[in-house]
Amino acid sequence: MTILEAADRAATFVRHTYPEQTVDLGEVRMNYAVAGDPSLPALLLIPGQSESWWGYEPAMPLLAEHFHVHAVDLRGQGRSTWTPGRYTIDNFGNDLVRFIDLVIGRETLVSGMSSGGILSAWLSAYAKPGQIRAAVWEDPPLFSSQTTPAIGQSIHQAIGPVFAAWNKWLGDQWSIGDWAGLMRAFPTEIPMPMLVNLAAMIPPDENGGPADGVPQNLREYDPEWGRAFVSGTATASCDHVTMLEQVRVPVLLTHHFRTVDATTGRLVGASSDDQARRAREIVTAAGGRIDYRDFPDAPHAMHEHLPKQYVEAVLDFVATLDR
Repeated sequence: MTILEAADRAATFVRHTYPEQTVDLGEVRMNYAVAGDPSLPALLLIPGQSESWWGYEPAMPLLAEHFHVHAVDLRGQGRSTWTPGRYTIDNFGNDLVRFIDLVIGRETLVSGMSSGGILSAWLSAYAKPGQIRAAVWEDPPLFSSQTTPAIGQSIHQAIGPVFAAWNKWLGDQWSIGDWAGLMRAFPTEIPMPMLVNLAAMIPPDENGGPADGVPQNLREYDPEWGRAFVSGTATASCDHVTMLEQVRVPVLLTHHFRTVDATTGRLVGASSDDQARRAREIVTAAGGRIDYRDFPDAPHAMHEHLPKQYVEAVLDFVATLDR
């Protein structure tokens, strides 16, 4: 298994609005971008699966008016190191603990979306004392990213078939790269309830995407990520009930578009109503504070597609911390 650095994939990348930087965390070189005045409160942004830091570009100018913003590429995504066989929630989380120590260097608000929302929850529970001021969990797949969850649909009854198809047709580290084959296979390998509703959860690129059809975010994504989640290796050491019981900072949980197919019980969305409710119950029973905001018409990545609404939700939450 060969570790791949950004230099090994240099032709993959395109330029973005904010300059990019790299920090050596030991095993990985983590890529990131910064916005805002260093005198402002710190904010760490954690992208979801298949998303690079620049998914936050629409929201960063708005956030930079209030925060010193750091948006990162997780290992296996963007310009950060690809580490075959090493994609686990605990490894991602510990990378972020090191990043906060080495780059931010002070207490920070953290906001993560989707798998990044799970990592925001992980930091809420397991970060070093004094690192995390509070956390925003933007539409995280609580329970539904596990293979044997404590409640509700597993990853196999949710987004798992999409991740499996990406990995099957693109291959670990893009070793196959059959995008045309993936497009032909989608109607047969993705369950119909998901095909019907996927655009509401993940809107297509408004610009139509590149000429060959491959979205830039997927070019920068190691499809082994998807295999690690579908197989359960990514989440095996991070039971969600145990993690939620350890949350020690104030939390905002946002919940976006979701639907459950009446015939199959399949979930399209990050988490079901029952899963979000159970997460809140666990945090509250353990003595933690968790605020809940329901945005049923918002796409999964609200920060990208509805940046003003996302920033307003973050600022409303932060205002309660100040009070």
